[in-house]
Amino acid sequence: MFIRAKKRDDKIYLQIVENKREDGKVIQHVKATLGRLDILEKTGQLDSLLRSGLRFSQRLVVLDAHAKGECTETSSKKIGPVLLFEKLWNECGIGAILDIFLSKRRFDFRVERAIFVTVVHRLMCSGSDRAAEKWMQNYDWKQGGGEIVLHQFYRAMAWLGTQLPPDQQVDAHELSPRCVKDDIEEYLFAQRRTLLSGLSVVFLDTTSLYFEGEGGSIGAKGKNKDGRGDANQIVVGVVLDDEGNPLCSEILPGNTTDVKILIPIAQRLKRRFGIERVCIVADRGMISKKTMAQLEQMNWTYILGARMRRVVEVRDDVLCRGGRYTEVFPAREHSGDPAPLEVKEVVVDDRRYIVCRNEEEARKDRHDREAIVNALRDKLRQGDKSLVANKGYRRYLKSGKDGFSIDTDRIRDDERYDGKWVLQTNSDIGAWEAAIQYKQLWTVEEIFRTMKSILDTRPIYHHCTETIRGHVFCSFLALMLRKVLHDKLEKKERKLEWADIINDIDKIEEIEVTHRSKKFIIRTECSGVAGKVFQAAGISLPPVLRQQESRGTTPEPPS
Repeated sequence: MFIRAKKRDDKIYLQIVENKREDGKVIQHVKATLGRLDILEKTGQLDSLLRSGLRFSQRLVVLDAHAKGECTETSSKKIGPVLLFEKLWNECGIGAILDIFLSKRRFDFRVERAIFVTVVHRLMCSGSDRAAEKWMQNYDWKQGGGEIVLHQFYRAMAWLGTQLPPDQQVDAHELSPRCVKDDIEEYLFAQRRTLLSGLSVVFLDTTSLYFEGEGGSIGAKGKNKDGRGDANQIVVGVVLDDEGNPLCSEILPGNTTDVKILIPIAQRLKRRFGIERVCIVADRGMISKKTMAQLEQMNWTYILGARMRRVVEVRDDVLCRGGRYTEVFPAREHSGDPAPLEVKEVVVDDRRYIVCRNEEEARKDRHDREAIVNALRDKLRQGDKSLVANKGYRRYLKSGKDGFSIDTDRIRDDERYDGKWVLQTNSDIGAWEAAIQYKQLWTVEEIFRTMKSILDTRPIYHHCTETIRGHVFCSFLALMLRKVLHDKLEKKERKLEWADIINDIDKIEEIEVTHRSKKFIIRTECSGVAGKVFQAAGISLPPVLRQQESRGTTPEPPS
């Protein structure tokens, strides 16, 4: 039953209407006509009628009183992030697995809850554990966690990073011993491995985190990606499977270079997860010739992105070889179609290369270069030599007796690279399959780039190696939850910005109010993209209004 506006001639009348299904159709029956809308509004009769009806609906009475400021507000807590990530936490089985390992220990606080609070903090705003303790006070931790204090967060991190006994260091590497967090990672993988046939492809990426302090026994100065060469750091490597799911994380001393990371991680992958043969997909900059030789000795295959301009063999031999391209994907007819792709195989001695070409990218490269060169010609006419500082311009300039001019040879040389990339592989898979697997790396890298904001818990204030490991592992668990949410949104074809997601779910609060000596809980509006996120995650939000339970009484349901 509802109020309907009905237009007759130039007048609008309000009617009370009821829907009834008759013979398979919904028929509207007019129960009463209230009168002309303009007269009801002018005389105030409409307001009086609606207000008088409020007394028969406790829900509307309380909401109306709250809007007018007639209720006494006693407290408010945010609930959105806790509802969302608690559901994903349980679906991944993280809490249950932590409880299994914790059953062997006796703590005087709920360690699993401390870890969960830390992980949610990473997802929402990141930062130190000290910041997490203050941040959590604004949230309603329905399953517990709000009672955790700072030193308990530190103890929880230390437990995760505790080094295992010597008899459990079988697959340890001198740079990275086995810890409690390694057992948890393996348990998490074993839990979902029933859904997988195994690991055939893995992706590796790294980042660095610096310290405010020494950084325990693993802090060291190295190539810092934040411009903090004065600070000790650690290198964090994250391994993802071919679907972008975080598989494991490794923490190495801060002076470890990327090319030294792959072999120890590959060796541990083989032992930890029972992988007999796997293909490493990575950019060429992460793998040296020595590393490639070691991978082949381990019977591991690789697909590497070659540096076309820097590697002489690729630049002067592979790209100059003749041969026809094989079409993998044709030109796109619809935006959702795969990007066009052609491949050509080239073998130099016993080294196998695959030249890939995307005509769409080739057109874009030509257009971009033409725009730069045309702008450069205009600048040169003005005699503006300051443009040499612009890298985009400088690459097409050459100097002579009369000053700067456009380097036409460089332009012709650049045309050879339009829309192309070159792969080097020791695998025996088809050229098109290798190209597709490497293209998948781009997708995984995009996921990893968006996830790095979670790993970037800079700076780290911990001074003990164990707490540092636990601190970083919580970021790894946060990556897992974010990937699960990403997959759920994709299934619903929801392409949402992460910043919008966390901003909108963070607005959902429950406010405790008192009205006429009764206590009620009011939930705020679900705005922005929050509704789509909760729908994708399969979460039902609490009612807008409910009466607070009192001991020994049964709450009245909202009208």
